[in-house]
Amino acid sequence: QFSFQENGWGASLAERLTRKCDVVNRGLSGYNTRWAKLILPRLISKSTGAESTVAVTIFFGANDSALKDLNPKQHVPLEEYAANLKSMIQYLKSVDVTEDRIILITPPPLQESAWEKECLAKGDKLNRRNATTGEYAQACVQVARDCGTDVLDLWTLMQKNQDFSSYLSDGLHLSTKGNSFLAAQLWSCLEKKLSALPSLLPYWRDVDHTNPEASLLCDPLQ
Repeated sequence: QFSFQENGWGASLAERLTRKCDVVNRGLSGYNTRWAKLILPRLISKSTGAESTVAVTIFFGANDSALKDLNPKQHVPLEEYAANLKSMIQYLKSVDVTEDRIILITPPPLQESAWEKECLAKGDKLNRRNATTGEYAQACVQVARDCGTDVLDLWTLMQKNQDFSSYLSDGLHLSTKGNSFLAAQLWSCLEKKLSALPSLLPYWRDVDHTNPEASLLCDPLQ
């Protein structure tokens, strides 16, 4: 949901793809795969032009991996998390979004000390663990292998930088630097899928101002 805030990774992709295609945000703060699986048909269907969809990202795990005893509302067991991801992939395929257009994104790592401060400020205990989040990230990677989709292993990639805390604003959510990192990594996955997309309508200097209809109303396929 926050990907379209200032400096968000969704906004960054939308800017890169201006006049190429629309970037549609269907992220929902706090949701897990159990809930997302239920509402996905409302978000993407054949009637919403799924056949013209260039790519779909599925980015879950930070909430599913919350500790069951401390955050039962968001927690989803590991095996169900993997099954839910597979279910969403199968649904997308049923509405003509093929696996080569699906990109799974693992949850980012958790910086426990920073997130514990956020929890304590609300009177709660630390309700997530980085090692547990890592198990969900591994499951996400395995689902991608099993289903033939692309995957962006954010949990592993971010921890290649030993001090990954700068990627997170509060230990859990992405900071400006984290958003930029995700946007850059995702662009590497998307670039090959999007390189052949033509620009929508000619550049303004190329429009014949004496006869704009000839430039703007012609069929580019003819």
